[in-house]
Amino acid sequence: MKIGIFIPIGNNGWLISENAPQYKPTFELNKQITLAAEHYGFDFALSMIKLRGFGGKTEFWDHNLESFTLMAGLAAVTSRIQLFATAASLVLPPAIVARMAATVDSIANGRFGVNLVTGWQRPEYSQMGLWPGDEFFGNRYEYLSEYIQVLRDLWATGQSDFKGAHFQMDDCRVSPRPQADMKVICAGQSDAGMEFSARHADHNFCFGKGVNTPKAFAPAAQKLIEASRLTGRHVSTFVLMMVIADETDEAARAKWEHYKAGVDEEAVAWLGVQGAVDKKADSNVRQMADPTSAVNINMGTLVGSYESIARMLDEVAEVEGTEGVLLTFDHFVEGVEAFGQRIQPLMKSRLDALTPVPSQVGQPALDLSVGAAS
Repeated sequence: MKIGIFIPIGNNGWLISENAPQYKPTFELNKQITLAAEHYGFDFALSMIKLRGFGGKTEFWDHNLESFTLMAGLAAVTSRIQLFATAASLVLPPAIVARMAATVDSIANGRFGVNLVTGWQRPEYSQMGLWPGDEFFGNRYEYLSEYIQVLRDLWATGQSDFKGAHFQMDDCRVSPRPQADMKVICAGQSDAGMEFSARHADHNFCFGKGVNTPKAFAPAAQKLIEASRLTGRHVSTFVLMMVIADETDEAARAKWEHYKAGVDEEAVAWLGVQGAVDKKADSNVRQMADPTSAVNINMGTLVGSYESIARMLDEVAEVEGTEGVLLTFDHFVEGVEAFGQRIQPLMKSRLDALTPVPSQVGQPALDLSVGAAS
């Protein structure tokens, strides 16, 4: 099973809590985390894009780096790990994304791919006068289908004359083209999102569900399998999970309860209001905004000892159609180190990744100490 890391491009990672680590995103922090992930054999690193946060006492996600420029910097200091940047399709024309991706691909020597998002939080775009109206919730995958066709044309041939309802290309050119096949990932969970991924993406991310229920996402993986059968393409599932680990199950559970006790109610309320705008019942935004566990946006959460986490991750690998897991941590720096040293060696599904990868030649030795910003 492949392992990826969802690096903290926004402040405080994925915990909306006054009791969680409080930090601003920096290149140095994300470089330290990504180099450590590469050192321990992680397969890929992905950064999101967020253009407006949730506010509250913690100013959750009010402070964010930009995805493509961050990944370009990380491409220059890594040598093996695959890197994915996220394109906010409402603010970046596809021809610009195609050229940006080709540029980062050149820096990464073929280790780059793109995560496409349609956008769900209206204020991110209305603040810039770029929100197309709430009808976008209903046609966003039609828009994205045209968007990705332009990308595929430009990456494959360097030229596009695509004509659609949303995009009109007139002998559009991009050169140089990417060195390697440009992988595209999406995070569709609705019927329309799954259909889009089955037709156009290489991988689809889905949310894990619940606490210590590693296979609860299986229906989403099965849904993608069925959608892919109709398109005749192979599209694999990657599941998003948060890991909260410690020496014992009890110690890890105490951390989790502490984070929940400090939930930033104001920021969570903002998430709920924005999530309610999309009326589709099967939208993954509805899961994110569910008050049940909004303290970490209701992603699947694995809480336990290092041994328990290893066992549960092996259970994730058993779900049909699952190629890997995208991990977040409560403490990112120490979380990656603990995964590499204490969890991964116990995983049956990671037996081929037990030899740490040396740091890139010419780079300083890894500093895996836990600093205040972790």
